[in-house]
Amino acid sequence: MQRRALLLSLLAGRAARAQAQAAGVADFSWVDSQRQRELPLRLRWPAEEGPCPLVLYSHGLGGSRDGGEAWADVWVQAGLAVMQLQHPGSDSAVWREGIAGLRAAASAQQLLARVADVRFVLDELSRRASRPPWSRVRHDAIGFAGHSFGAVTAQALAGQRFAVAAALSDARIKAFVALSPSPGQDVLSIEQQFGGIVRPFLVVTGSLDGDPLGQGRGAGGEWRARVYDGLPSGRRGLLWLDGADHMSLAGNAALPRRDRFGRERDADALQREAAQHGVVARVTAIWWLRWLADDTHAQMALFGRMGLGPGERWRFD
Repeated sequence: MQRRALLLSLLAGRAARAQAQAAGVADFSWVDSQRQRELPLRLRWPAEEGPCPLVLYSHGLGGSRDGGEAWADVWVQAGLAVMQLQHPGSDSAVWREGIAGLRAAASAQQLLARVADVRFVLDELSRRASRPPWSRVRHDAIGFAGHSFGAVTAQALAGQRFAVAAALSDARIKAFVALSPSPGQDVLSIEQQFGGIVRPFLVVTGSLDGDPLGQGRGAGGEWRARVYDGLPSGRRGLLWLDGADHMSLAGNAALPRRDRFGRERDADALQREAAQHGVVARVTAIWWLRWLADDTHAQMALFGRMGLGPGERWRFD
């Protein structure tokens, strides 16, 4: 009944941040001894006891485990545990060298490191599975979400095909959410890159979701929405938000007027950001309820309008 009430609230357009619903937030680190790599992590458990699905969240280039705060609590309120990962080498430390350091970190090497981070976390969860509180994790119901470079990480783990690299997919992940995803190079067609992804995959972008590195990939999200076009029909979703820019979809709680490069953000994006955070939070929560919790009401919701307003578009097929 509690989940049913939450779903009705989400469909009605209400996605308030959870207050007493989460059992707490814990920051800690795990060390991958084989790679001599320390991963900062942030974990939220749902308040209800018992087994629960888990969503892993990956920040964008130059981000940290703070990423995704705008929707993490709503996912927890929906009965999910949420673990936010921080990836050394492509995290906030790269800002010490400015734009040059940021561009250098946007590399295939760092993508491979991120995929290895996720695999290490999944291995560690399995290793700890017999001990509380880790015994609560349902290993048949693990989702992965990410923003920007985190979305590219999701694409790789879901089964994106690359022209010069072996497959990076991991079968232990059941469903995906990609906020501000990126098609790869033009060597392979969109269908060749993404046509082999058979697990549920949700693309989230918007009209102002351009390329923050200024590499000539368009000023809006049309380029990013091409990922949806390349996916096979049946388990693909697209959430489009008019006025949403790249920072809107990072999920940071603060509302800065300038981006990380000191550029003034669009006034429309700033005005709509708080409301659009709520839209992303509730639509993705419904997505997780459908694919990770097998909720029949969430399944029906995917074929409806999802309670969206003007300038918000939803496609599912």
